[in-house]
Amino acid sequence: MINTNLLRVEWVKKGLTQKQVAERLGISSKTFTSRMKKRVFKSDEIEELINILEIENPMPIFFAE
Repeated sequence: MINTNLLRVEWVKKGLTQKQVAERLGISSKTFTSRMKKRVFKSDEIEELINILEIENPMPIFFAE
């Protein structure tokens, strides 16, 4: 399960909105919101989020219990 609070902190630190992150991932805002609610992203999306947001330590965000 993804720690959505920590993920949200990362895009806010970059000055991005949720919509902008979704656009950079190539998915709709609706799909992004759905994935945030389910706390599940595809592996390629996780990899892209790490790159887009330049996350140095992805473990606490993407591999939360």
